[in-house]
Amino acid sequence: MLRLGKKEQYSTGKTKSPSMMDPIVKASRLMSRNMNFNDLVSVLVEQSLDVTRSDLSVFFAYNHNDPGCPELSQIYKRGRWPVNENLFRESSLVDFLEESGETVIALNRKKNFHFPEIFLSDEMDSAIALPLFTHDSRIGILILNSLSRNYYNNEKFLFLDSLSKMGSGMLSNARLFSAMKESYKKIESLERYQQSIFSSMTDILVTFDSDGNLTYANREAGESLGLDSAEYGNHFNNLFKEKLSRSVLNAIEKSINEGQHYPGLTGIYRDKEKSRDMDFKLTLSPLMGVRGKKLGTVAIFTDETREQELKKQMSVVTEERRQIKDMFARYLSKDLVNNLLNKPELVKPGGAEKRATVLFADIRGYTSFSEGKDPAYIIEILNEYFNEAVEKVINNKGYIDKFIGDCIMAAWGVPMVSEEEDAINAVTCALEIQNLIKSGERHFFKGQASGLKVGIGMHSGFLVAGNLGSSRRMDYTIIGDTVNVAARLEGVAKAGEVIITADTRKMLGEHFRLEERTPVQVKGKSKAIPIFNVLERKE
Repeated sequence: MLRLGKKEQYSTGKTKSPSMMDPIVKASRLMSRNMNFNDLVSVLVEQSLDVTRSDLSVFFAYNHNDPGCPELSQIYKRGRWPVNENLFRESSLVDFLEESGETVIALNRKKNFHFPEIFLSDEMDSAIALPLFTHDSRIGILILNSLSRNYYNNEKFLFLDSLSKMGSGMLSNARLFSAMKESYKKIESLERYQQSIFSSMTDILVTFDSDGNLTYANREAGESLGLDSAEYGNHFNNLFKEKLSRSVLNAIEKSINEGQHYPGLTGIYRDKEKSRDMDFKLTLSPLMGVRGKKLGTVAIFTDETREQELKKQMSVVTEERRQIKDMFARYLSKDLVNNLLNKPELVKPGGAEKRATVLFADIRGYTSFSEGKDPAYIIEILNEYFNEAVEKVINNKGYIDKFIGDCIMAAWGVPMVSEEEDAINAVTCALEIQNLIKSGERHFFKGQASGLKVGIGMHSGFLVAGNLGSSRRMDYTIIGDTVNVAARLEGVAKAGEVIITADTRKMLGEHFRLEERTPVQVKGKSKAIPIFNVLERKE
């Protein structure tokens, strides 16, 4: 059995059950502790196996130095079964994952299955493969196997899906951070061998003679270490005895006496008098004279306090990205996700024609209300309204396609179709939004915003729905004449009204009380369109 999970529709958020929250939070906490790529991979594999209680978990990584490399290499494995060291990109499994970006689940080995590579051992009977991709890079593939048949249920899928998305971002950041550090090392190396930098460099530079006595300290050394010409002639042990670790002092001594080169030493300079600690990277380069005579050594300290702050900032960015994913996951109903898990064939890459009902809900009076007001206040007002309106859409099995300024665009019948039920749910949602706005117990449109209202336009018909975009960025969205007509009717609807077309009316049965309106002429249509105002739902 094959199941495919679309990334946007299985992202983290309200689709997770409460029992999944603790392991996801724990995994996030463990992965956020460092920026080392291999360490992050080990946490990813360990957590995936421990939480799902799988029998085997393996992470295969792309060669980021050679994007055209034909194989992925095994980076980390958990489980007692031997596994091939490489996963070939020409295999049907990898080819599918790269093309679709979707998760593959196999629940029964014996049934006809198109991706044999997903089973890492002949003893396994269930498997799941998750691509760890970002919008601009492929990082790796996580594969888990179980000895049990039908092992990977919805809860395990949702946990692994959330874990892989979180891991994709963190692993991408780790590689970015590593590349940044490597670039910085190269810059440092160039600076170390330029004699003219002595008087202008921003790093701390000091030199010692063959006896270990201070012979030079640049301006930065005076400001950061308190060294100036008055200290010349003092032995490095006397200068740094209480401030540098014994291992660093030993390295300085060996560089002076034995001419050894030490790139990339790290440590903390502790100045108790000034109550200041400085994280540093230290490079020791021997000074050699004619015929190899040892003249002393050059010590270059690089203050890495800024780099540590950058690391913290990157952690904040990672957390913000996670919160954004959680926020947009709210725009898919739980029923929709469960149905997709059980019937993955309903969603396919590319576009497909479907019959659906589209809703546009726009705030009336928003332009004049927002004039002259603080943008932060405007955003707060919109978010309070969106929070309530989105819940109505989700509770009525709808799909939030996008927000267009102060307008909500939602659809029923995508990615799954049930035409009459979709239209009834859509109109019910529209009435609930209007009734909520009229209610004195609402939690939005308060104070200065109390006069805001909403006009809603709806239309049912054929449209194109699917994964639209490029190979670098794809979104599940809807386009077509049905969408355009619904948008035009939103402009026809007055404050507090729900305006629908005759096409939507035909699918409502006798569930609603309607008021027929004069047909309207809309842009792009040669004939006037019959419309109705929905008054209420019949009991």
